[in-house]
Amino acid sequence: MSEAPLRARATLRLAAVMAAAVALLALLAMGLQYRLVETRLMQAQRTLLAADLDGLAALYDQRRIIALREAIAYRAAAPGGEMLVLLDRQGKVLAGTRADWPEGLVAQGQGFTIDPAQEVALDGARWLVVARDLPGGFPLLVGRSLAPVDATLAALQRGMLGLLAALLLAGAGVGWLAARWVMGRIGRLNALADRVAAGDLDARLTGPRSGDEFGLLETHVHAMLDRISNLNRATHRLSDTIAHEMRTPLNRMLQKLSRVEGQDDLAADLRAEMRQAIRVFDSLLDISRAEADQGQGGGLVPVDLSTVAQEVWELYEPLAEDKGLQVALQVAAGVQVLGDRNLLAQMLANLLDNAIKYCSPGDRLELQLAAGDPALLRVIDTGPGLPDGLKDAAFDRFTRAERDRARGIQGHGLGLALVRAIALRHGARLSLPAVGQGLTVEIAFPRAPGEGGAAG
Repeated sequence: MSEAPLRARATLRLAAVMAAAVALLALLAMGLQYRLVETRLMQAQRTLLAADLDGLAALYDQRRIIALREAIAYRAAAPGGEMLVLLDRQGKVLAGTRADWPEGLVAQGQGFTIDPAQEVALDGARWLVVARDLPGGFPLLVGRSLAPVDATLAALQRGMLGLLAALLLAGAGVGWLAARWVMGRIGRLNALADRVAAGDLDARLTGPRSGDEFGLLETHVHAMLDRISNLNRATHRLSDTIAHEMRTPLNRMLQKLSRVEGQDDLAADLRAEMRQAIRVFDSLLDISRAEADQGQGGGLVPVDLSTVAQEVWELYEPLAEDKGLQVALQVAAGVQVLGDRNLLAQMLANLLDNAIKYCSPGDRLELQLAAGDPALLRVIDTGPGLPDGLKDAAFDRFTRAERDRARGIQGHGLGLALVRAIALRHGARLSLPAVGQGLTVEIAFPRAPGEGGAAG
């Protein structure tokens, strides 16, 4: 079975989805927080820049350019996080925190208002600056460094990335735990489904059921299985009763026909028909008994399947050769399985008889038994194979193709149904591999310990 890889993939997907959802929400929240912090920091820098402009405006109102020059020269002597440059009419620096006017920066507007302000990159750093032309043609530049803003935002980014990584790990961990819990509950139901599929209709989940949705689902599954088991038992009882009740009068009529005189041909035909009906009822009873024992290990003992296969082959090989078939046997020695010897022999006999019946002279018939885990038993023929659309129903009771009736091939459609019932009784997996010509029936047996591996 491939449930473990499937469970792993589903668990990882669920954990990844939960971690991604948590990370996405956290990322959106941190992005919003980042924008708010950036906006507040920029507003703080604009407030400081506006305060600088107000102070310079007050000095300018008192003594015009002379007061501005003295104030800028004084502040330039102890520079901090500000930029101040005052030019004369010829563009020479009268005073400032730098020796020149920044290249490419154009003065905008007049006066000491904060708007419009510009963000510029100078010497590898960002600045928020106001460039003005004062009356008389004196350019003035006032700016505030955005390095503190950038440093704060960089630290905030690092913290957010660390928090995002922690949230991803926490989300993945919580998602993994939640997924394991969910998949564990689902795994209980899958295990029950596997046991039921193997034929154990009486399988049930053990332990108390929780009061959540999973517990309700388990209750519904148990109720469904109880209903199926009851219907199955009723069907088996009905078919067994019919078979038992019909076999007895048929046998009595068969005995009475031996006393009929003067109509030998009619009596012989009636006896043949009755024997055929009795064989049908016998097959139905065999199928019912095998199906009733499905999923139960009682009565199974170690059996040398190699020996059983060779013995049954020796019985049917002459029949196949008489019909003109090419025969081949490939059986590994010492293949041990837990089983019922008589049922295994009956299963092989049905498969070989079915193949011989449908094959034509020149066709090939081969019996293979390969050691391994599982041990593989194959009956291969190059006959007409199964008609289109009949593969899924080939092992159902009374399944027969219309072409077989047209060709006059005798049968009641119960041979392969008995094969399936016996295979399931032994816990074997029955399949029909795709082949180019003919029909291949493959049965995979769980092997019993202690078998050999030599080829025979």
